[in-house]
Amino acid sequence: MAQSNASTPPVTNTVDLSGKVAVVTGSGRGLGLAYATALARAGAFVVVNDLEEAVAEEAAKAVTEAAGDSGGRAVAEAVAVGTAEAADRLVARAVEEFGRLDILVTNAGVLRDRVLWKMSDEDFDAVITTHLKGTFTCARAAAVRMREQGDGGSLILVGSPAGQRGNFGQTNYSAAKAGIAAMTRTWSMELARSKITVNAVVPVAATAMTETIPAFAPYVEALSQGTPLPDFLRKGEGFGTAEDCAALVAFLASDAAREVTGQCVGIGGDRLALWSHPREAATAYADGGWSPQAIADAWHTSVGARPESVGIPAPRVPEV
Repeated sequence: MAQSNASTPPVTNTVDLSGKVAVVTGSGRGLGLAYATALARAGAFVVVNDLEEAVAEEAAKAVTEAAGDSGGRAVAEAVAVGTAEAADRLVARAVEEFGRLDILVTNAGVLRDRVLWKMSDEDFDAVITTHLKGTFTCARAAAVRMREQGDGGSLILVGSPAGQRGNFGQTNYSAAKAGIAAMTRTWSMELARSKITVNAVVPVAATAMTETIPAFAPYVEALSQGTPLPDFLRKGEGFGTAEDCAALVAFLASDAAREVTGQCVGIGGDRLALWSHPREAATAYADGGWSPQAIADAWHTSVGARPESVGIPAPRVPEV
């Protein structure tokens, strides 16, 4: 993957979210809580969301405390993301509490990992409903409100490397996250005239999900005991803490990113990266079109000579 050094942007703006109002779904714990905290620390008012009311209330309190003197603060709204009614409730809470809505972060999600032949309809539907439909319903409700306000806004959708590359045992999750990447590109076009930016963050962090990966598990456990993650993870694997990922959300929500839209941006540890959009990797031509046999004859020496890889690359952990 190509690397680049930070350069001076064409337009400079302070990442100041004072007066802006955000909804962050699934923000009671983990990455969502880190996103909500980063927004509040930059001065935003935040609606914190979780399925459990006690968790949402505790998170809102923690976010407000973490905001300090920035002026940011948070309130809680407990509802299961997925339905139009839930999305409307979240937007309405933002408007009723703070008068408007400027930022939506769609982080809510669940996991039901199974290989294809063992995955039930319920396993598939639960993940698609929360991740994919929940992103759609919340983004739609937010877009309606932002267009009514008439002064733009930011939709920040949460993707995953699984949606970019696939991942063993995650048919439902990979499909949902791939759909979110596609919706990011589509909505960035549809909402451009309304000055609403749409981007996806692709985070890699120590969470309840990644701690189950054997190569990461001992380091995540050590992190919980106060031992920092080593450089080979933070730099080599782009793997860090939830807080490492939150800076990108605050940036994308700010005026400093007002010209950034339609992008899938990865962040984790010390790494910041732009994911490429799918594109044709190789082409070949046959006069008059292709027959099955002509494709078979040409495959290994033309378009199939260098097949694309699948799956998230295995972590490269140094031998002890």
